[in-house]
Amino acid sequence: MEEKNFFERVYEVVRQIPKGKVTSYGAIAKSIGAAKSARMVGYAMNSAKELDDVPAHRVVNRNGLLTGKSHFGDHSAMQQMLAAEGIKVEENKIQDFQKHFWDPVKELK
Repeated sequence: MEEKNFFERVYEVVRQIPKGKVTSYGAIAKSIGAAKSARMVGYAMNSAKELDDVPAHRVVNRNGLLTGKSHFGDHSAMQQMLAAEGIKVEENKIQDFQKHFWDPVKELK
């Protein structure tokens, strides 16, 4: 069996983020056993914009900031997608971040 590459492992986790929840680059990295690779998760998310089955809009930084919003074309697209799922965003930051945070390390055991 061939080992999945890093990006594929990231996408596998992101596909499991429930609607109305978000997670962070670092939490994804930790969940796939690459705790110091949050930046690489960001690169994977940038490459995911062509993949309709990867909800990249649900991945934010560890403080709840929409740091990847520029990769969605329209700068408000990420915020609009999150709002459609019931997540309030003000000044590019998820409100009630802990309430909406989904931890793949705990959830995918």
